[in-house]
Amino acid sequence: MIEVEWWEYDAADELAEAVAGDVQFVIESALDARGDAIAAFPGGSTPLAALELLKKAKLKWKDVTIVPTDDRLVPVQDKASNVRMLAERFLPLGARVLPLTGGDLPPVEAGKAADARLQAVHWPLDLVWLGVGADGHTASIFPGPDLELALTAPHRAVGVTPEPLPKEAPFGRVTLTKSAILSARAILISVRGEDKREVLEKALKEGAGSKYPVGRLLADATQAIDIHWCP
Repeated sequence: MIEVEWWEYDAADELAEAVAGDVQFVIESALDARGDAIAAFPGGSTPLAALELLKKAKLKWKDVTIVPTDDRLVPVQDKASNVRMLAERFLPLGARVLPLTGGDLPPVEAGKAADARLQAVHWPLDLVWLGVGADGHTASIFPGPDLELALTAPHRAVGVTPEPLPKEAPFGRVTLTKSAILSARAILISVRGEDKREVLEKALKEGAGSKYPVGRLLADATQAIDIHWCP
């Protein structure tokens, strides 16, 4: 049984404030306990308001490493790059922002390079912050031919090709694997909209037998999952 706690808000700004506060708390706890912290942040539009608030947190950013939960196989300066979005916000604060992608590599080789890069950082992650798509994907663990790879690979990251490619971002990807995500000390999900809530609730109920990647991903979670939602 997946243990979750839903936090519901009336408006997007309330959700953003709560998520930023939770993320700050986890990072502060890791800094207090160990002197450094490593967290995986999502891409997409939903987390942007929370990221803007998080920038204002009085944290020892120089001791914080941030990685994307996933990224598109595009140059880091491309507007579709998740690491660009994170670097613009947190590099000026002194944080280390570690890209998952680099160079002109196809998905399989890009995944191997990302996994090698992650072998050099403190593990496990202190926090994985996830979003959820309308098709039930999370990070870049999509329905399709690479789903089983992302769910079963013992690696920290793999390269995947969504099928069909999303129209708004028709690129191959690198994503954290189920193994990497579930090893994290804390997992947080932020999601907006009734349609995505319906998908997420169904996925959580179905668990390992779900057609939705997020359900299969979280089926083996041993930590409680905080879900922050607003319409």
